Amino acid sequence: MKYLFVFLFSIFAFGQKAEIKEIQKFQADLNAEYKNPEESPLRGNLLKDFKSIPFFDIDLKYNVKAKLVPTKDAEVFELPTSSGKTKKYKEYGTVTFSLEGQQYSLKVYQSQDLIKKPGFKDHLFLPFRDATNEKETYGGGRYIDLKIPEKDNLIIDFNKAYNPYCAYNAFDYNCPIVPVENKLPVEIRAGVKYDDIYH
Repeated sequence: MKYLFVFLFSIFAFGQKAEIKEIQKFQADLNAEYKNPEESPLRGNLLKDFKSIPFFDIDLKYNVKAKLVPTKDAEVFELPTSSGKTKKYKEYGTVTFSLEGQQYSLKVYQSQDLIKKPGFKDHLFLPFRDATNEKETYGGGRYIDLKIPEKDNLIIDFNKAYNPYCAYNAFDYNCPIVPVENKLPVEIRAGVKYDDIYH
């Protein structure tokens, strides 16, 4: 029994290390993107002086298992953006998960433009707001990228939540506004934070 416990604990610890490395890679890739003049939403001195995006400390309690229930007969709709224009999206389904003993649900969407591009056919868009907005995170909310799972379960890692480009550059970008139904009543202290120098 003792050896079984040690074995199972080792597997659990290895899994956690893998998840942390994946989050660290996400952070490194995002910083590299923002430092690259050809990819970064930053302009002028903001790009020149950029060092690193601020992140919350990695916290695996925000790496949650979720159940996905597809939306039947969903129709394409016009999702408002920060510039006043709209973009075509379709509600793909509802993801339900538990966090600190409470159950929450969010809608996931598919961009009708993005899914036409190679490699994005299975892409899901999860925009959300939470109680950290306008305090530690961008007031307009944050985004998470997901993929359609083979079954009805998937992992939502809020440690990979990122800001829309318009949080840093409202002149060159127009970003989807988080739908009202995707506002969480709790703090999600994971993922990208926000620095007021961009506001």
